[in-house]
Amino acid sequence: MTQNILLVEDDIEIARIIKDTLTKEGYFVTWSTTGLEGWEDFKSRHYDLALIDLMLPEMDGFTLCKNIRFKSDMPIIIISARKEDVDKVEGFTQGADDYLAKPFSLVELKARVASQLRRWQRYKGEALAQNEVSYEYGLTINYDNQRATLNGSALALTRTEWDLLTLLSGHAERAFSKEELYEHVWQQAATQNDLHTVTVHIKGLREKLADPVKTPRFIQTVWGKGYRFIGEAL
Repeated sequence: MTQNILLVEDDIEIARIIKDTLTKEGYFVTWSTTGLEGWEDFKSRHYDLALIDLMLPEMDGFTLCKNIRFKSDMPIIIISARKEDVDKVEGFTQGADDYLAKPFSLVELKARVASQLRRWQRYKGEALAQNEVSYEYGLTINYDNQRATLNGSALALTRTEWDLLTLLSGHAERAFSKEELYEHVWQQAATQNDLHTVTVHIKGLREKLADPVKTPRFIQTVWGKGYRFIGEAL
């Protein structure tokens, strides 16, 4: 089966060389010229790997990496002329798996891509057996079937509540601001009124989880920040 690669690069010459090289290797490459276009392309189909430049118009590479990582565990390789350690550290912090500094050889590019794809295939094989997670206090989340139960009873979650629960539980112990939650669940920039919308949906989710605010078992309020998932997996 052909593996799909998302290439986000605004330098036309570099992008064409990379796309031609990877296409000859048998990959299907989608080329985006801006960070925002890359984000839209990512949401439109399945990808096995992303190659992302840092200096992009509309949405920078760091933000794009962060957005993708919230939605997918696929490999992300940053390709950038910025060689400072601080940029590499920031890239890895935002979810990148590898960092390839320009100029790089096409031989090295092909090797890095192949290596990350092999690891991704192994990871997916392991993840198939872990698509259902049970937590203390009776919560079970089946990510494939999009179904959550509490003490054996199915939870009647709305689509928004399900998206909030899986985003938070999929990044356990990470504190999400209301702005981040709105951006990734509603997929648009948040206004002040939208932050109240997040509060209302979190309240509804907590009620269905029977999760008290003062003594939470699943969703904890992080004062001055937002919310995080604290459920203990069994």
